[in-house]
Amino acid sequence: MLPQFGTAVRKNKSLNKSLVGDTGGSAPEKATVDAAWLVLEAANDLGDHAAIEACRRVIDAELNGTVPLSSDIDLVLGYFR
Repeated sequence: MLPQFGTAVRKNKSLNKSLVGDTGGSAPEKATVDAAWLVLEAANDLGDHAAIEACRRVIDAELNGTVPLSSDIDLVLGYFR
């Protein structure tokens, strides 16, 4: 079973787009967040603590409507390569 984390809940999805549009960044895409959940499960099975933390940051960024670190996204998207 995966540990619980990320208690923040995004209240307004349209707020996400308007806030990050001003900074030039964007929230993680749905595909990136879905990949983060898959990688999180695999990383938990393998005991890969660095990947677990990166996945949590990507998922939390999506929940909070913020921009994750590009290094976290790179780790998530390249994990199974």
